[in-house]
Amino acid sequence: MDTSKVENRMEELIREINRHNHLYYVQDRPEISDFDYDKLMKELAELENTFPQFKRPDSPSERVGGAVLEGFEEVVHKTPKLSLGNVFDEKDIRDFDNRIRKAVDEKVEYVVELKIDGLTVVLNYASGRFVRGATRGDGVKGEDITANLKTVRSIPLRLQEEVELEVRGEVFMPKRAFDELNERREEQEEPPFANPRNAAAGSLRQLDTRMAAERQLDIFVFNLESIEGKSFKTHAESLEYLKALGFKINPFISVHGNIEEVVEKCGHWADRRGELPYEIDGLVIKVNNLSQRDILGSTSKTPRWAAAYKFPPETKKTKLKEIVVQVGRTGALTPTAELEPVRLAGSVISRATLHNEDYIKAKDIMIGDTVIIQKAGDVIPEVVEVVKEARDGSQVPFVMPKKCPVCDADTMREPGEAATKCTNISCPAQLRRSLFHFVSRDAMNIEGMGPQIMTLLMDQGFIKDAADIYNLKDKRDQLIQLERMGEKSVQNLMDAIEASKSNPMNRLIFALGIRMIGQRASQLLANRFDDMDGLIAAGYEQLTAIPEIGGKMAESLITFFKQEQNRALVEKLKQLGLRTSSERKEVQEKESFKGKTFVLTGALSHFTRDQAKEIIEGYGGKVSSGVSKKTDFVLAGEDAGSKLTKAQELGVAVIDEATFEEWIS
Repeated sequence: MDTSKVENRMEELIREINRHNHLYYVQDRPEISDFDYDKLMKELAELENTFPQFKRPDSPSERVGGAVLEGFEEVVHKTPKLSLGNVFDEKDIRDFDNRIRKAVDEKVEYVVELKIDGLTVVLNYASGRFVRGATRGDGVKGEDITANLKTVRSIPLRLQEEVELEVRGEVFMPKRAFDELNERREEQEEPPFANPRNAAAGSLRQLDTRMAAERQLDIFVFNLESIEGKSFKTHAESLEYLKALGFKINPFISVHGNIEEVVEKCGHWADRRGELPYEIDGLVIKVNNLSQRDILGSTSKTPRWAAAYKFPPETKKTKLKEIVVQVGRTGALTPTAELEPVRLAGSVISRATLHNEDYIKAKDIMIGDTVIIQKAGDVIPEVVEVVKEARDGSQVPFVMPKKCPVCDADTMREPGEAATKCTNISCPAQLRRSLFHFVSRDAMNIEGMGPQIMTLLMDQGFIKDAADIYNLKDKRDQLIQLERMGEKSVQNLMDAIEASKSNPMNRLIFALGIRMIGQRASQLLANRFDDMDGLIAAGYEQLTAIPEIGGKMAESLITFFKQEQNRALVEKLKQLGLRTSSERKEVQEKESFKGKTFVLTGALSHFTRDQAKEIIEGYGGKVSSGVSKKTDFVLAGEDAGSKLTKAQELGVAVIDEATFEEWIS
């Protein structure tokens, strides 16, 4: 095929797909079916795969995610991203207006916007193309989340004009998407997100862009931060321009000639916010005229020309009938109040979280109490206070169970921690999470056994604990019959399971998911003990004698292996052929590494990060994730980012890959 025709066709497809994206995600008026849209995307993806030299960085195919990021680089904002001062009632709103009119001796117009409950982001465009997106952070520095923001389909990757500008917007998760996400998490025994704001923020800070792409995020752009070659008289005028460029602007923005109209608008939305398909937690009131904003200026933290009106939380009184304890995927026991149903903020509430034992004691909550509830963040119901004058002596104090209500194993609460946890790794309530960890890359590294396959095998009854993974070879014919499993994929899975048996003992220790025992601690334990039996029998003094193994880590190990179920699991794995003895590699300490703390940044040519980390630790050094004054060396590869900059600012020694290779030769 003529390459010039290929490139032209790809350009044509991109224009067409971008047009349909805008119609669907911004204007809510699609012109083609999902099937026809998918055909366009498929054609583009096939051309990009065949002719990667023509793939553009702003291609719509970037929206599906697919990359696993190493971390987020720091971004220094061009101008400070100030937060807003709050007003809470009509008097506060009028006081805000009085301050404005004293400073500005002319008529003032206000723009009122819905205060979307999401995550503020800053988007940068060069020659009309989306080049970078960052979180607001502390207002001065944020995190570069460009890859994840590209998956938000209402963010235009290319504007209608080739202009250089910066805008600010609010990424949010619609209520419907939030409910669906929490339903999926509960099905997978994962804790639900507290509210759409946390869900949106958590989605954008995922290192796996595929997960961000699945979360159905949306955005409203609410401010033009800067632009080259253009100027505007009013905020409303700038928003109309941004809308024409292709940005999604909230349709309920209104302009008002006096403060009484603003007060009325605040009351209107306080009563009707439940009708919106997304969460809002108030309204934003802004001076419309931009020259008046210049006169008003800002404090070091907030602009004087804007304020956020915060809705008061709705509360209701009801009866707490019972306190039940649920066991989460991490083994944490969470007490939950069973309530007499009451309507609150648009929904009927019959349960409320009580968080933990300390929360119950601090609020003096008893079974049978009359309580006042509200929605935390207007989403998750919680008990605010007890109506103690309603007590009649029939109330019963709550006691956190000493045994897990699911598996009857001992529960444990570490000193200084709020959560009480089940100590049984095979507890059905936390088994799914434990098994996901067991097969993960840094643990037993069983390729082909991701969360979807693991969930399928658990749901079909093939796997009830980690040992069952190694008995799957006896069920090969049954596995082939399962959906998504086929003969070849089953054989590949069997090979991966068999290969994992030869993993060193430190990987098995880490795979067990013992609380507070990470990869580094697992390696230290494998270096110290000949086999798993020796580790299981180790006492507190033996464990704490190992450098870097502290008292809490030792107690966690002892508590874990005290449970018969956990010891039995290790024995079964031993009988199935997993390596439970240690190679006992002695650390070959080198002076360049001994006791030194390293930070890795950028791409290395001859080593993966895991390989470099293993080498450093093998020679007696440590690897840290962040640069500080305690860092001894930063190993910088290609395209090193903010960590290198910080090292230079702090005067930390920086070495390149060639120097690193000299040190280990």
